[in-house]
Amino acid sequence: MARMRKKEDLPTKTCPVCARPFAWRRKWARDWEQVIYCSARCRSMAKCASAKKI
Repeated sequence: MARMRKKEDLPTKTCPVCARPFAWRRKWARDWEQVIYCSARCRSMAKCASAKKI
């Protein structure tokens, strides 16, 4: 079995909505390149904010 990585060794991104850093998760392994938001709440807030701008 493979050894576990330390959390600080995982790749990170910054959420454009809340500006907080978030780390790679196993469930995002296949589509890490497409992950933009840290949570469903930030994803919905971004959609709500873009609708208000129009």
